[in-house]
Amino acid sequence: MLTGITSADLITVASGGLVGFILALIGGGGSVLAVPLLVYVVGVRSPHVAIGTSAIAVAISALANMLSHWAAGHVRWACALVFSAAGIGGAFAGSSVAKQIDGQQLLVLFGVLMIVIGVLMSRGRAGGGDPTIRLTMATAKAMLPKLIGTGFGVGVLAGFFGIGGGFLIVPGLILATGMPLTYAIGSSLVAVFAFGASTAASYALSGLIDWRLAGFFIGGGLAGGLIGIGAGKLIGTHDKALRAVFSAVVVIVGLYVCARGVMVFLS
Repeated sequence: MLTGITSADLITVASGGLVGFILALIGGGGSVLAVPLLVYVVGVRSPHVAIGTSAIAVAISALANMLSHWAAGHVRWACALVFSAAGIGGAFAGSSVAKQIDGQQLLVLFGVLMIVIGVLMSRGRAGGGDPTIRLTMATAKAMLPKLIGTGFGVGVLAGFFGIGGGFLIVPGLILATGMPLTYAIGSSLVAVFAFGASTAASYALSGLIDWRLAGFFIGGGLAGGLIGIGAGKLIGTHDKALRAVFSAVVVIVGLYVCARGVMVFLS
């Protein structure tokens, strides 16, 4: 019996499932929907609690999805760990600043970010790259500055907005290392987990996580991730149309979030 399970809990599971599905299917971008889903669909009143709760949920979903990519040999650990280590500091810095900002103002900024993300995702990501690339003593001189700099910058954004940042991590890894898209997606999930966990830790210390909602959101995310992995195998190379549709949805939701935030200030 599902005693004690409410309609809000089921909506939370469905919302988490959508985020996990998108995260597994296209390797980033899905987490940006977590906060608006929690605020406008689930009904979380505090934007700060929504950000903290989404951060832990996104981190766990990314970890689960990363394990499957690792099993397939698509994680370049040295590159991913350096990128993640640099970004953890950025995530703590970003989340510390965000907690000092008014919740409605934060939502407007979040909406603007969503619009930017949607536009960037609509441009797609190039394939190719060197599948043999590794972070070694020979390549460190060229790679390390790019990995550290990009990792810290993406970490700040991830911490500030409570997102995984996969939409920025993937191109950042490709830019810094020249690895193929498949390896960048797998490696990005290591950083998504690290950034999400860091942001969640910062919000948890301030009591800004709804653990019950997080549990349901994570459960939905894990199930959605499994479905997303299977769907990705079926879709194969025919994912351009899907990415275009998702980019448009992100932009539309971003505009809605901005409009709602502005209406609050004008009322």
